[in-house]
Amino acid sequence: MRELRYLFALLVGSKRKYVDPSRAVEILKDAFKSNDSQQQDVSEFTHKLLDWLEDAFQIKAEEERDGEKPKNPMVELFYGRFLAVGVLEGKKFENTEMFGQYPLQVNGFKDLHECLEAAMIEGEIESLHSENSAKSGQEHWFTELPPVLTFELSRFEFNQALGRPEKIHNKLEFPPILYLDRYMHKNREITRIKRDEIKRLKEYLTVLQQRLERYLSYGSGPKRFPLVDVLQYALEFASSKPVCTSPVDDLGASAPASSTLPAQTLPSTVEQQGPSSSDVPSTSPVQRSVIHKPFTQSRIPPDLPMHPAPRHITEEELSVLEGCLHRWRTEVENDTRDLQESISRIHRTIELMYSDKTMVQVPYRLHAVLVHEGQANAGHYWAYIYDHHQNRWMKYNDISVTKSTWEELERDSFGGYRNASAYCLMYINDKEQYLIQEEFNKETGQILVGMDTLPSDLRDYVKEDNKRFEKELEEWDAELAQKAQQEKLLSQIPRAPAPSPAPVQAGEPEYLEQPSRTDISKHLKEDSVQAINKALAEQEDRGPEAIMDMSSDNTPAQPAPNQRVVEVAIPDVGTFVIESEEGGYDDEVMLTPNMQGIIMAIGKARSVYDRCGPEAGFFKAIKLEYTRLLKLAQEDPPPECDYRLRHAIVYFIQNQAPKKIIERTLLEQFGDHNLSFDERCRNIMKVAQAKLEMIKPDEVNMEEYERWHQDYRNFRETTMFLMVGLEFFQKKSYMEALLYLIYAYQNNKELLSKGPYRGHDEELISHYRRECLLKLNEHAAALFESGDDQEVNNGLIIMNELIVPCLPLLLVDEMEEKDIVAVEDMRNRWCSYLGQEMEPNLQEKLTDFLPKLLDCSTEIKGFNDPPKLPSYSTHELCERYARIMLSLSRTPADGR
Repeated sequence: MRELRYLFALLVGSKRKYVDPSRAVEILKDAFKSNDSQQQDVSEFTHKLLDWLEDAFQIKAEEERDGEKPKNPMVELFYGRFLAVGVLEGKKFENTEMFGQYPLQVNGFKDLHECLEAAMIEGEIESLHSENSAKSGQEHWFTELPPVLTFELSRFEFNQALGRPEKIHNKLEFPPILYLDRYMHKNREITRIKRDEIKRLKEYLTVLQQRLERYLSYGSGPKRFPLVDVLQYALEFASSKPVCTSPVDDLGASAPASSTLPAQTLPSTVEQQGPSSSDVPSTSPVQRSVIHKPFTQSRIPPDLPMHPAPRHITEEELSVLEGCLHRWRTEVENDTRDLQESISRIHRTIELMYSDKTMVQVPYRLHAVLVHEGQANAGHYWAYIYDHHQNRWMKYNDISVTKSTWEELERDSFGGYRNASAYCLMYINDKEQYLIQEEFNKETGQILVGMDTLPSDLRDYVKEDNKRFEKELEEWDAELAQKAQQEKLLSQIPRAPAPSPAPVQAGEPEYLEQPSRTDISKHLKEDSVQAINKALAEQEDRGPEAIMDMSSDNTPAQPAPNQRVVEVAIPDVGTFVIESEEGGYDDEVMLTPNMQGIIMAIGKARSVYDRCGPEAGFFKAIKLEYTRLLKLAQEDPPPECDYRLRHAIVYFIQNQAPKKIIERTLLEQFGDHNLSFDERCRNIMKVAQAKLEMIKPDEVNMEEYERWHQDYRNFRETTMFLMVGLEFFQKKSYMEALLYLIYAYQNNKELLSKGPYRGHDEELISHYRRECLLKLNEHAAALFESGDDQEVNNGLIIMNELIVPCLPLLLVDEMEEKDIVAVEDMRNRWCSYLGQEMEPNLQEKLTDFLPKLLDCSTEIKGFNDPPKLPSYSTHELCERYARIMLSLSRTPADGR
C-alpha cells in the first residue's frame, strides 16, 4: 500500500520524465501470484487489486475511526448497490446486493444498452407482477450507483468442441454518454411500461420485416430475387421483338451445309472446330464466306436475338400484359416502400423511447476504455483515457502516450473491425464534478495543482525525490560541462598557417618543435620554415602529377639494380611511377586513400625538400596533407561519397577529436614503412618516425587514442554491415539482409550516442530494417495460409527465429513511431486469422505462436553471433558503398 501511494504521488509531482514502478510492481506480483503460476486475466487482476486496496483502506479507516462507522474510499468510489426482485419456485423475493465491476455478456447483442437490458432481467418474469407467479425469474434495479461505474465485458467463451476458451470478436457499440435512468429502482414502473411497449413494437417489427423479406427475396427455389426485379424482367421479355422460328432453326439456317454432320449437332461442332475444307467446295458462293477463324468462330450470328423473346404474341395480348406488369410493379414498389418506412419509424420510436426528460437525469460519461487485442489466452493491452481538461482522448499503449480521437477509439474498441475490442468500460457520474474538477484551497480559494493536492507525508516524499533528481542533474550537467570544456580545449581545429617568417606556430606540440635526430642545425630549420612559406606560394598551382614527375636536376632518376619500378594509380589524379626495393612496401597499402594523399603531399613538398632538406620537406608535406583533409571534413558531400571511409582523420575532425590524437595519427601515416620506395619519401618517413619517438607519455593519452581508433574501426564495420545488408535487400534476400541490418542499426546507434557524425543515417537503416521485417512477415503469413505442413512450419520458423526476436528492437525506441506502427501491422496480420475457419492443427499452432508475437516486453533477447564480414580494402569498400548508395538514390525508399 505504501509503495502504491509513493508511486501515484510521484506520478503527480515528480520532475522526472518517467517514474520507475518496479518496486510496486514486484510487490503486486508477489501478492497476486497464483498457485498454478499461469498468467491471470486482466479482470481477475483488477478484482484482486480492488479487493486488496479495499482491505488496506479498511484497516486504515478502522485504526483512525473515532466512534463513527469507518468510511472506505474504495467502496464509496467504485461500489454500488442493486435490488434483485423476482420469483423463485412461485415465491417472490427481494435482495439488496453490492457490486463493483458489473459483468455484461457481449455475444448476441449489438450495443451496451442491449447488454444491460439482458443483464437486468433473468429468466421468465411475465407473471412477476401478477398474483399468480408460477414462473421463476428476477429483475435487477440499481438503487445506488458508484461515482465510477465499471462494466466488465465478457468477450470469452469456452469452446466445448476444441476444449479451450475463445475470444468473441463481435461488434459492440457503446455511447460516450450513457443514461442509466431506465435501470434505476425509482423508475421501475415507467421502465416496465416502456419495456412492454418496446416488446410489442419489436414483435410487430418482426412481422413487418418478414413481409418485407418476401418482397425482397421472391421465389420458391434456392435462388430468390426482389419481386420488383422479377416483374421488370417479365416486362422486358414481353416487350422484346418476337421471333417466328426457334433459335436452333435460326442458327442452323445461317450455318454452312455439311453432308457428314446431322443438323442438330451442327451448332456445337461449328463452335468447336469450324467447317472442314474438304467438305466445303471452293466454288460455292454461299459457303465461300465461311472461313475458320480461331477465337471468332463461336460468335453469335447477327440475326440471332441478344435476349429471349416470345415467338407468338398479339398486339392486344402485349398491351394487356404490359399494363398488368406495370401496375403490379408499381404496387410492389409502393408496398415495399411502405414497409421500409414503417420499419424505420418503429426503429426510431424504439430509439427515442427513453429520450424524454424524465429518463435523462442520470448521465454517466465514458472516462476510460481498456482494449485487448489477440486471443483468449494471450494478447496485447492498451487503454484510452479522456482528458477532461484538454477535452480529448489519449491513447496509452505500452511505452507511448499519444493524442487520439473518438473515431480511432471506435475502430479499436467496438470490435468486428479486427481482433481488437474493449473488455472494460469505465464511466463516471457526469454530475459529480469533483471527480474531474480542480481542487481548491479552502482558505485562499486558489486552485491546487501538482504536489499541493498531496497529503503532507507524500509531499515530503516527492520533494526529497525531486531534490535527489536535481542533484543528479547538477552532477550530470557538471560532468557534461567539464567534458565539453576539455573537448573545447583539446579539439581546437588547427588551421593551415598563413605565410609568415615566424619559425613555427606557438601552439605546435613540443615533439614537432624539437629537431629530429638527423643533424639539422637550428639555422637550417629556420631557413626551412622560410622556404616552406615561399614554396607554398610557388607550388600551389602545380598539379600533383607534375610535381611527382619533377626532379631537382630535371633528369629522370635511374632505378638501382635491387629496386623495381611500380606504377601507382591515384584516383582522380593519375598514374605515377615509383621505385621500391623488393618487398619494401605493401601493394594494398599503397593504394589506400591515406597513402595516396601522403604521396601527393610529399610530391608537392619536393622543391622545399630539395632546397632545405628532409625536415623542412616533412613540415611542408604534413601541413599540406592536413589542410587537404580539413577541407574534405568541412565539405557536405552526397551520401555515396563519404570521406570518413577514405580517411580516419576526416572522421576525427568531424567528431572533434582532440588535436593531439589527430596529430599523432598523421605522424604515424607519414612514418609508414611503405614510404621507403625512394630516397625522398624514405627521409621524410624517418623524420616522422623520429617525431613519434619524441612524444612524451604525458603528451598523448594512449588509452584515449586507442578508443578513437577503435571507434573508427567500429564505424567501418558498421558500414560493412549496412552495405552488405542493403545489397542483400536489393537482391530480395530479406532473411540474410535482416541480420546484417540489425547489427548495422545496433552498432550505429551506439556510435551515434557519442556524437551525430560518429555513424550513418539512423533513419535509413531503420527504414530498411523495418522493410525487411514487413516483407518477411508477409512471406511467413503466405506460407501459413498455404496450409501445407512443411510450409506452415517454415513460416513459423521465420516468425519465431527472425521476426519475434526483433520486435523488442523496434519497440524499445519510443521516438520511432513508424517502427511501432509496423509492429502493430504485423501483429494485426496474424490476429486476423483468429476469426477464420482453419484446420485444428493450424489452430493449435497459431494458439502456441501468438503469445510470443503479442508479448509486449521490450527486453532485447540475444541474437546469433554477428555474421562474418568479408575482408575489404579501403578502395573496394568505398566503391561498393558508393554503388549501393547511388542505387538507393535512384529508387527512393517509400516512407523515408
